Amino acid sequence: MKRILAGLTAGLCLSAAQAQTYQIPVSEAHEPMQTGKYQPSWESLRQHQTPEWFRDAKFGIWAHWGPQCVEGSGDWMAREMYMEGSKAYKHHVEHYGHPSEVGFKDILPLFKAERWNPDELVERYKRCGAKYFFVLGNHHDNFDLWDSRYQPWNSKNIGPRRDILAEWAEAARKAGLPLGISFHADHAWTWYEPAQRYDREGPRAGVYYDGHLTKADGKGKWWEGYDPQQLYAQDHEPSERTWWNGAIHGQWDWTHGAALPSQQFVTNFYDRTLDAINRYRPDLIYFDVTVLPFYNISDAGLRIAAHMYNKKEQSVIFSKILDEEQRKAITWDVERGAPNHIIPEPWQTCNCIGGWHYNTDIYEHGWYKDAATVVRQLVDIVSKNGNLLLSIPLRADGTYDEKEARVLDDLEAWMSVNGESIFGTRPWTIFGEGPVAEKDIQINAQGFNDGQFGSMDYRDIRFNQTQKYLYVTAMGWPGDGRLLIKSLAKGNSRMKKRITSVFLLGYGKLKAVQTPQGLAVTLPAPVNKIAPVLRINK
Repeated sequence: MKRILAGLTAGLCLSAAQAQTYQIPVSEAHEPMQTGKYQPSWESLRQHQTPEWFRDAKFGIWAHWGPQCVEGSGDWMAREMYMEGSKAYKHHVEHYGHPSEVGFKDILPLFKAERWNPDELVERYKRCGAKYFFVLGNHHDNFDLWDSRYQPWNSKNIGPRRDILAEWAEAARKAGLPLGISFHADHAWTWYEPAQRYDREGPRAGVYYDGHLTKADGKGKWWEGYDPQQLYAQDHEPSERTWWNGAIHGQWDWTHGAALPSQQFVTNFYDRTLDAINRYRPDLIYFDVTVLPFYNISDAGLRIAAHMYNKKEQSVIFSKILDEEQRKAITWDVERGAPNHIIPEPWQTCNCIGGWHYNTDIYEHGWYKDAATVVRQLVDIVSKNGNLLLSIPLRADGTYDEKEARVLDDLEAWMSVNGESIFGTRPWTIFGEGPVAEKDIQINAQGFNDGQFGSMDYRDIRFNQTQKYLYVTAMGWPGDGRLLIKSLAKGNSRMKKRITSVFLLGYGKLKAVQTPQGLAVTLPAPVNKIAPVLRINK
């Protein structure tokens, strides 16, 4: 099909009065959009303001958990298990079988969540400081983690045989935490294309993987009555360069030769998303997309956004690769990274202490981010007007491992004393000082620059404030106990009040001397494992 590009670039605003024609218009036959103040146009959606409760919250935890955790081979395993020679492919063949005989559909019954206790998990996350809680609604694997009306391949029918979203939602509300749901299945159309392939080498060369199977092929099998095409969505010609595994990244916005989805597929994603919004009443939703789902070929994303805002005015919608105008309508999410300046509109970083899906290699090699890294990233993000959404990977049985438990313990210890410097704050006149603050750090596409911030130490200082206090956080403890804050030097234009003392959270008052070089503070022996936080009266 011919791709419509002109007039659909990311920055254009579409008036409700304009007759915008989309190549793949969504159908509202099953799930009508909630009408109200907001219309499915950028011009209308820009009326929405990111709510103050979200700006105050600063920190959320995400249970990015589903059947791709079963094999423990990491994120995107349901795609990569069909990539001949890949690590996920080799692991799958060795432990489960060849993808021509045992596909991802056959992994779904092994996702049992047998030790999952949502109440205990959410309470644990709350003790670590989480002020909102996110769950996975579906991933690119196209499996719905609720009793879905429009996707029979779901957690109520297969695997745990539980409505995962319903139980998460109840746990979040018991804990008094706003609920977020992330939806990723809009990309299953191209993401699963390797399931159409076959081995090019070896004894099974030329034998197709199970992405070609249909409902009729299930007779006598455990999945009899289910149509694999409702899971894999591969009854279509593949995208251009489909055998090049990296092509999908350039096609994420449905350009550069991506096979365009059918109206049935687009509408099915729309129906499923509205079904979950209507039933579980989330306060936040997240899309792992460029701008909005199908934004340059369909009105589906705009209609979902208008529906969400009309259902709940004080809600938040996240998506990626937004320009400045779009950030006035949708809250910008940066994956595994951050800008190196204050952003005027509220925004969020989504990050993870390991892989997005549970990865046994990360566990065995001790590659998790430690609590110190998480705190430094959180403080940096908050200083720039952002929030941090942090994923703690769960095993398929619904539990975290003992190494993750240590991260949570250390995070709780720091947050319980220093959380006042995070929650309810706003950026100061500058976000920080120090070697990393002075770098020209760029965002790579939708993010992925958090490695740039790994070298922060006590010389890197971040600021944020309330009406009463200025908070100053050093990204480590100086070995000699002497801390110099250059931005608070005598005679600085940012804070004219003379500073004679500061308060170290978790300790008490300290003497401070303003010199022409900076505010000189002598710290005691470290009172926590991670970072000192100074509180200064404004």
